[in-house]
Amino acid sequence: MALFRLGPSRDDDSGLVRGDGVFMRAAEMRDFEAWAALRERSRAFLTPWEPTWAEDELTRPAFRRRLRRQAEEMERDEAYPLLIFRAQDRALVGGLTIGQVRRGVAQTAAIGYWMGQEHAGKGYMSRALRAALAHCFGPLRLHRVEAACVPENLASLRVLERCGFQREGYARAYLRIDGAWRDHLLFAFLDSDPPPPPPGLGR
Repeated sequence: MALFRLGPSRDDDSGLVRGDGVFMRAAEMRDFEAWAALRERSRAFLTPWEPTWAEDELTRPAFRRRLRRQAEEMERDEAYPLLIFRAQDRALVGGLTIGQVRRGVAQTAAIGYWMGQEHAGKGYMSRALRAALAHCFGPLRLHRVEAACVPENLASLRVLERCGFQREGYARAYLRIDGAWRDHLLFAFLDSDPPPPPPGLGR
């Protein structure tokens, strides 16, 4: 998947996943300062819904290791981690990963995402998720996209439902989030499902 390989920094528009008012691409080293600053400003907002952060989570060496690991995952067609940018000014607003790609008889992936606190509630994630689904069922040729959500994360729950994901089940102690095994609601979107509804005003 050459589209997602990390390469030299460039300012053209190749390698983008485009959405309505947003675009996504693989992270590059030039993104470190904006990424680290947004994550730090959003730390209290994000940590209840994420795995426990490493002590060096926001350091430049850790980010460089992250890029190497992501490049390997993309080369092996295992995961496609993307950053989300606002189209009008190219500001970084969050991230989205198409991960746990399973080929063969499954043709399935799991999707996860995060949004900077200052950008939450403005519809960026819904727009990015719609674009990601189009990419999953287009160039990535997937059949099924799964997502999991802590029941208390009402904002994430609304995003999934707004984008047409169907609730399929409840998994006990499914993922270790913020240092504890947490139950999750399970969702999925199939390539045969109706397309996600267009975003409403501000969504």
